[in-house]
Amino acid sequence: MAIWQLAAFLVDDSLTLPGFIQVVQAFLENWSSIISEDLPVSSLHFSIGLGAGLLVALPAGMIMGWFKVADSIMDPIVELLRPIPPLAWIPFAIIWFGITNSAAGFIIFIGAVFPILINTYAGFKGLPRVYVESAKVLGATRDIDLIRYVALPQALPSIAAGIRIAMGIAWMCLVAAEMFGVSKNGLGFKIWDSYGHYRMDEVFMYMIVLGLLGLAIDRTFRYVVEERLLKWRAGLTQ
Repeated sequence: MAIWQLAAFLVDDSLTLPGFIQVVQAFLENWSSIISEDLPVSSLHFSIGLGAGLLVALPAGMIMGWFKVADSIMDPIVELLRPIPPLAWIPFAIIWFGITNSAAGFIIFIGAVFPILINTYAGFKGLPRVYVESAKVLGATRDIDLIRYVALPQALPSIAAGIRIAMGIAWMCLVAAEMFGVSKNGLGFKIWDSYGHYRMDEVFMYMIVLGLLGLAIDRTFRYVVEERLLKWRAGLTQ
């Protein structure tokens, strides 16, 4: 922080590099609106996109990883769509959903769906065959039982890693999703709006808020998943 403030002092241009003190002052002026107006809107967009990504990617990844026919059909489609950047979908998001929260959620969905799908697919595809054969010997002969009791528990670490990656990408897409004016609030929208008013201290402030919230989301997810849901894996890393 001291180096940052010194650099800003040497540059002596708040438009090029606002100082740490200026950014703190901007936060003190805007913290109330961030909590009451911007954070709820951004949380809604993030939840729509990530929730839709989970609903689509988890079953699709399981089906692709478990059934070879489904894999051969769906894999080319996935690999065709996956390299397309989420921002390229903005024109269609506006046409399909209008300037709405769903449009922003769609952009975030595009960023989140593929990491979850690919990691779910990899987790199911990497299931050792000996586990399946052993489960069949013990009476789990139906696909649904094998998926529920064998494949899904085995794939959970990979799925969790995919969700964690997807959350980071979705949080990054949030800024772009809100920049095309789906609402008059939201952290991403406020960055663009502050830039339009040449308030670079506010731009920097919103960037830091995004970073801190992203860190909080990641730490919370890791605590819940790694310390609770996947606690049994602790012995593998010690």
